[in-house]
Amino acid sequence: MGDLPTPFHEETTAMDQHFDGRVFKVEVHQVRLPDGKMAMREIVRHNGGACIVAVDDQENVYLVSQFRKPYEQELLELPAGKLEIGEDPLVCATRELMEETGLRAASMTWLATVYPSPGYCSETLSIYLATELTYGENNLDDGEFLSVHVYPLHEALAMIDRGEIRDAKTQVGLLRARRVLDQRRENSSELPLED
Repeated sequence: MGDLPTPFHEETTAMDQHFDGRVFKVEVHQVRLPDGKMAMREIVRHNGGACIVAVDDQENVYLVSQFRKPYEQELLELPAGKLEIGEDPLVCATRELMEETGLRAASMTWLATVYPSPGYCSETLSIYLATELTYGENNLDDGEFLSVHVYPLHEALAMIDRGEIRDAKTQVGLLRARRVLDQRRENSSELPLED
């Protein structure tokens, strides 16, 4: 695990950049496999992103729906956005929560860091739990069209079970949020009562 060399390491012997876009770059690597044979790897280089599970005092969660061209449909997702180069994921999460939903959180807790598509993409997503929410106006980016939906957290989890929420980061975020909120509840019930 980590950065330690493994017996399955693939050494890059040559690399060509084939595309340099606004959101990602595409590289083709020639690699030497562990058995000495050569192979090609197509890699999408992405700055990464952050997403937010915003849960209010009544345990409602705030999701957004937006059209996703690769699937030709609207998807229900957590608010999220891409990192600027060198940007701290927490700064990105705070900005994206406000831009997409108008919400601000007095408390932001890291939930997980995930690799959405490790077979071909370098994207890393940081997921945060936002609580102690206050409400304001959203401020969408140019060309960004979405709507905000509010669900009880238990209903959003049931939507995962029914196959209605297919986005991976949203599934991970909601499941981790449920676990963390349950742990908080258990810990607060263990505190001694004051005299």
